[in-house]
Amino acid sequence: MSAPRRKPEGAGWAVLGLALVSMLVILVMPLANVFARAFAEGIPSYFAAITDEGTIAAARLTLLIVVIVVPIHAVFGVVIAWALARGEFWGKTILSTIVDLPFAISPIVSGLLFVLLFGARGIFGDVLRDHDVRIIYAVPGVVLATLFVTIPFVAREIIPLLEADGLDEEEAAASLGASGWQTLWRITLPRIRWALFYGMVLAGARAAGEFGAVNVVSGNVRGDTETLPLHVEALYHEYAMTAAFASASLLAITGLVTLIGKAYLEHRVRETRRRASEMRGVSSEGAAA
Repeated sequence: MSAPRRKPEGAGWAVLGLALVSMLVILVMPLANVFARAFAEGIPSYFAAITDEGTIAAARLTLLIVVIVVPIHAVFGVVIAWALARGEFWGKTILSTIVDLPFAISPIVSGLLFVLLFGARGIFGDVLRDHDVRIIYAVPGVVLATLFVTIPFVAREIIPLLEADGLDEEEAAASLGASGWQTLWRITLPRIRWALFYGMVLAGARAAGEFGAVNVVSGNVRGDTETLPLHVEALYHEYAMTAAFASASLLAITGLVTLIGKAYLEHRVRETRRRASEMRGVSSEGAAA
């Protein structure tokens, strides 16, 4: 049973006030400034900016990348989480380290890794050129770079839940003759669905907003390999401020929607983990009795 929460007193109010001021200065004010600058020249200018051909092309490519990346991570995230939470094998620590690798290295370095592999002078450059395949400075390179930087999000949300749930229900299903696929579809996935959705939301948000790795591998070809974050930077350097902030507002709106979905899914994940812990406690008491 969790300890009852108490109202802040003294130093607690000071810490709470400092946190609120920090959030106001670091998050709320810059976000409000984005929308203020986006609408600085009026609503018609704003809609003209976001319906510009370049902005639409960048938004379409960003959406395409999210649509490709998120389902891939939904599948492989579950597989990786299952392997790390349920399996005992040589190299498990190495696999766990690889999953966290995008957290440890700069996105710029991530992009350079793909250039060294698939660029014109990269390891596979000659082979790709002989077969007329383009990865760097093309959409496949953007997808690969985004896949790399979003690897941990789904798996790292599912692993704690699988570890908390234990194996009792899965072993019971197996003892009743259920196959591995039946156990996965009817037992495991329903129990981890909220963590899975939560990880997908985080991966999608990161994919939509990724700049560093994509900037290295895309070539910033307007209308072809320019995503929305790259489009915002290009407009900013061209001193098209209203258009830049209007495009940035689209990313901000996406972020706000993501936060709402994240808050809801986080609540469901927390409830699922709490029930899993309670069930394990009941099972332990029953076994002890």
